[in-house]
Amino acid sequence: MTRVAVLGAKGRMGSTSVQAIDAADGLEVVAQVDIDDDLSAITDAEADVALDFTQPDVALDHVRWCVENGVHIVVGTSGFDDTKVAVVRELLGDDPSVGVLVVPNFSVGAVLMMRFAAVAAPFFQSVEVIEMHHPDKVDAPSGTATRTAEVVADARRDAGSPPLPDATTSDPDGARGARISGVPVHSVRARGFVASQEVVMGGVGETFSIRHDSHDRESFMPGVLAALRAVANRPGVTVGLEGVLGID
Repeated sequence: MTRVAVLGAKGRMGSTSVQAIDAADGLEVVAQVDIDDDLSAITDAEADVALDFTQPDVALDHVRWCVENGVHIVVGTSGFDDTKVAVVRELLGDDPSVGVLVVPNFSVGAVLMMRFAAVAAPFFQSVEVIEMHHPDKVDAPSGTATRTAEVVADARRDAGSPPLPDATTSDPDGARGARISGVPVHSVRARGFVASQEVVMGGVGETFSIRHDSHDRESFMPGVLAALRAVANRPGVTVGLEGVLGID
């Protein structure tokens, strides 16, 4: 039985995860930690793994605490960027015993979307990402959009693709979106969305889109459970569920 501590247990993703973990075979929630709770509850409950669904400004501190206390951790908090991953690699050192699994999106469909986008992107002249979330989300662009732009850019670079065409010279209000690894990313925040993303690609005379929609947070739970079961066997830092799902 893997003993799990959920950080951010009263939030939307945290509370849904608590229910899913308690219903799963081989996993049990032994600690629920939220704002102002002491992290010592994790070790007091003898948790094997922590699951972090908190806020971007505290997630790195939680990872640091878990590493220092020998607790594996799965990070589902958005905004855990390459700079933070580099800090964690340094914390773990050359011979890590703790596993840190950073997951931009727990949906199996979203992971496949990113994979398919990376395969398709070198075949098209243009690629842009549009991500759509509920207006309570505090960060933009989403971690999934950032990750998608990065893997698309890597795939195009490896294929020797030319720069994306764009004749825009005046954009004082940022209508062309953010640039992540050179890929335009647009964020929509509107009531009714949970998590949606579309990757739009174009060539002469054609367009090609890959879209994924999560309509309910239950869609993330198979990925959450898979990550919790896998992290102890992956010492060091792993980014993304691809390896856990066998599609890296």
